[in-house]
Amino acid sequence: MYIDKAAAHVGTEQTVDGWVYNVRSSGKVAFVLVRDGTGIMQCVFSKADVDSEMFDTARRLTQETSLSVTGVVSTERRAPGGHEMHVQRISVHQAAVDYPITPKEHGVDFLMNNRHLWLRSRRQWAVLRIRAVVITSVREYLDDNGFVIMDAPILSTNACEGSSTLFATDYFGMPAYLSQSGQLYNEATAMAFGRVYCFGPAFRAEKSKTRRHLTEFWMVEPEMAYCDWSQNCDVQEQFVAYIVRQVLNKCVEELSIIERDTAPLEKIVTPFPRISYDEAVALLQQAGSSIQWGEDFGGDEETLISNHFERPVFVYGYPKACKAFYMKTNPSNPDTVLCADLLAPEGYGEIIGGGQREDDYQLLLDRVRAEGLREDDYKWYLDLRKYGSVVHSGFGLGIERTVAWVCKLPHLRETIPFPRLLDKIYP
Repeated sequence: MYIDKAAAHVGTEQTVDGWVYNVRSSGKVAFVLVRDGTGIMQCVFSKADVDSEMFDTARRLTQETSLSVTGVVSTERRAPGGHEMHVQRISVHQAAVDYPITPKEHGVDFLMNNRHLWLRSRRQWAVLRIRAVVITSVREYLDDNGFVIMDAPILSTNACEGSSTLFATDYFGMPAYLSQSGQLYNEATAMAFGRVYCFGPAFRAEKSKTRRHLTEFWMVEPEMAYCDWSQNCDVQEQFVAYIVRQVLNKCVEELSIIERDTAPLEKIVTPFPRISYDEAVALLQQAGSSIQWGEDFGGDEETLISNHFERPVFVYGYPKACKAFYMKTNPSNPDTVLCADLLAPEGYGEIIGGGQREDDYQLLLDRVRAEGLREDDYKWYLDLRKYGSVVHSGFGLGIERTVAWVCKLPHLRETIPFPRLLDKIYP
């Protein structure tokens, strides 16, 4: 029996396979909390029901010992999960000795070096289950709204987000790079399927130690033909609101474990506010920032902006110099592009970057040349503007940043099973 299915087995004899989470005992009763990955079961060993040898075995069980327990399941609202098992038999598979992560406080470096074990803690269990629901919700929304998944390559000769943050590798004697984004390939598949998305890891060799950066992270990237930047924002706000609703509905226990105040999440309903880059700069300057028009926003600026709103807020119309070469130039102001970043509330900043793509062949070629990119590497991408080019837009949502916001975590390192940071590639 899996522990999360205990309600269906009340009054019957069942076996739970798992690991010891905690042990406490009095003179006549021992309580062993057993976890199996789906939940925690309070297993009761009573001297009146088991022999002295089994009772002593239960009292001496150590944290993370693997075992199987068999007994009758009953309802007990005071127990974790609302059920408990009155044990009749026990089988110990491997006794864990001197488990390094104890209930006492541990430093971040120690926990990160023992990430393979830290994952077993109650809080990490809850966060990563919420991540799983976020990912499921991402796929559900896109699959149910006409998007077709199209896998993009991990190895490429192209730079999508700037050549300075590429991880280089040798591809049979030719230079190749780990993907920063699947977007360029999405634009090709969108011209074949209309609405597409790719979902996978992305790699950025950014020498950053902020709470918002990982060198390897997961991103979902939808792309839509016949869609302008404003329609793109419409999709994003419906998408994000759906994800949050699903977490609220499916992760009640997990949100409680991490002590997440859900009131702010319940306010995430459409439409989301939209402000221009110009308005955002004015807001920042009024708040005491020294930022000037033309400068990109960093984490501090995004935090200041997002703190003014209870819902995610779009900032649109960034300066061309701040954005990638493929962004569509704003015809009413050629110094800006038709893009928008979505900033999460509660100070979490950007969770989505997106915009309209340049659909004019000559204008895109001019941008490729202006950025000093090799034209031969982008010939296929330029071809998309020669054979039936249309208005098209897309965006990328970072899974880890979204999970950090939904869970209200101070750092991205807890949002992925094995985070890759500037100084961390072990374990």
